[in-house]
Amino acid sequence: MTTARDLIVVVIDTRSGTSVEQGDLSLALAGAELIDLIDAGAADLDEDRVVPGPKREAEPAVEDPLLRQAASSLPRREPHEQVEDWLWRRGRDLVAAYLAELGTTGSAATRRRVRKPSLGIDPSALADSPARRHANDRWAAREPVLTALAAAAGVGARYDKDPGEDSGDRDDLTDLGDDRIVTVLAAVNEAVVELAGVRQRRAVETAAFDNVWRAV
Repeated sequence: MTTARDLIVVVIDTRSGTSVEQGDLSLALAGAELIDLIDAGAADLDEDRVVPGPKREAEPAVEDPLLRQAASSLPRREPHEQVEDWLWRRGRDLVAAYLAELGTTGSAATRRRVRKPSLGIDPSALADSPARRHANDRWAAREPVLTALAAAAGVGARYDKDPGEDSGDRDDLTDLGDDRIVTVLAAVNEAVVELAGVRQRRAVETAAFDNVWRAV
């Protein structure tokens, strides 16, 4: 199992009926992939830029097909992507890719996903398996990286605050140890807050438009 697979299992199993925005989860999944790529030696960070590892040495360590796909998508020429740019690019449609791998994208789930942007998968759609138990054991142990990513996706306490406030506070993440992991998690939090700001602005614009029509 990878951190991204553990994350989506945890989100489905623990959301307790609340909506999880696909955009937030996509960004968190992309962050999880990058963390696993760093752990596998398939990627590294040069300050805030994603640098691929030596291709021949790193790729054999990446066995998961989606993680291997992520590794192969790393730009190998300078200028390398900033972490946040990676999150936005890699995160596009990433929830759907992982749901397909988990076998939870039947027609009903697909219709729900098309109608609204929040995640609407019943936990009963997940088969009981060692992989599922591993993910939930990791969650029950409050493993710091998984906990931080789940919080960014909307499960558990968030590190960030209101959309307009500065989030991704690195002081809240320093106990995770590896500065590279801290950088990725901070970037995930910042991207999620940026996305929340976009949603908020759109909601205000939509409400203003509706008020104009009511006045006509």
